[in-house]
Amino acid sequence: MKIKVIKKTYREVTSLPQPKHKKPMRQSLFFRLLLYVASTFALMGRRLKIKRIGMEQLEKKEPCLYLMNHSAFIDLEIASVALFPRRFSIVCTSDALIGKRLLMRFLGCIPIKKFIFDLGLVRDITYSINDLKQSVLLFPEAGYSFDGTATALPNHLGSFVKMLGAPVVMIETKGAFEHQPLYNNLKKRRVSVSAEMRYLISPEDCQQKSAEELQALIKQQFAFDAFRRQQAEGIFIGEPDRAEGLERVLYKCPACHAEGQTEGVGSELICHACQKHYRLDEYGFLRTADEASEFSLVSDWYAWERDCVKAELKNDCYRLDCDVQILMLVNTKCLYDVGDGHLTHTKDGFRLTAADGSWEYTQKPISSYTLNSDFNWYEIGDVIGIGNPKTLYYCFPKDQKIPVAKARLATEEIYRLLQSEKKARKEKE
Repeated sequence: MKIKVIKKTYREVTSLPQPKHKKPMRQSLFFRLLLYVASTFALMGRRLKIKRIGMEQLEKKEPCLYLMNHSAFIDLEIASVALFPRRFSIVCTSDALIGKRLLMRFLGCIPIKKFIFDLGLVRDITYSINDLKQSVLLFPEAGYSFDGTATALPNHLGSFVKMLGAPVVMIETKGAFEHQPLYNNLKKRRVSVSAEMRYLISPEDCQQKSAEELQALIKQQFAFDAFRRQQAEGIFIGEPDRAEGLERVLYKCPACHAEGQTEGVGSELICHACQKHYRLDEYGFLRTADEASEFSLVSDWYAWERDCVKAELKNDCYRLDCDVQILMLVNTKCLYDVGDGHLTHTKDGFRLTAADGSWEYTQKPISSYTLNSDFNWYEIGDVIGIGNPKTLYYCFPKDQKIPVAKARLATEEIYRLLQSEKKARKEKE
């Protein structure tokens, strides 16, 4: 799927008028039915099964907040089938509205800018539930999972749920990541998909439990591992290209510690620095010819890479430094190509400069708990997204070996480090 891009100068883009905020629309029966039919058709052959636990506690017309894990492109299709015929708003990234804003509004979409604090979103969700009497579907992870495990959740989610006071239902998909992993360019595989809907938090729980308790309860619901589940349940994935693109996630070789030298070819991940070969077998195990694989799980390898990033931060040697193509989002008409630039990332945050030095944008590390990074975004390339409530900057590294996954890990760990330091200072006072 591609997206409309127009070339303009930075000055021209920054002078464009900001779009006015509009309240969410009530989802009509026609568009609910349209979404349901389209989703049912898209899921044909996936043998979708939906299990409901405690859902009798939710009244037929009672609006609620649906929290759903974000594993693959088909997540919305699964939700549309599972929730029909209930009305629901969909919290989605603002780029999804480009070229189709009116249609997306009719479908009930609430646009947001990823990983940027926005009080407007709080007001829109509250308005949808309290005024429109319409449920809200929220993917709190916001970004797709890279390794089949949960991505970082916002720290204020528990506080928001307590303030909202509405019932909360968890929707957990199983098989969606295996069916269409992001690293593999969202290629579809022959894997069955299921979903489990669990009544999680009642309005009474919102009153009685603290924000910290609600946060912990929600976080517990987002504890899953697709590769571990595949191995445990013996889920067979026979597609021969299942490791292609895996270097985006497993960018660092555990044998020689070289970065940017791994490559997924067919069912193998090869390190071109030390020539070690890892095979991702049909059941999700990483194997080598001599059975000397450092990790048998993709998620364990990715967790090790996180530890490596932590060590770099501790030793003050983490740095991302690369030339990029810059696209900007300021409205829902299109993306604007403003040319080339340079992006750096350290413990002090991000710094983006134009190639000719005519402008720059800086972002403090405390501004976001994670990073909007993606693979083959709209078929343009791997991307690092930064920005503020007015403007988003999508940075595409010129060197395709630059691991945008590492930038996400570093952003999360820098944020956690700063939060820990802040907490330690408060305890001393």
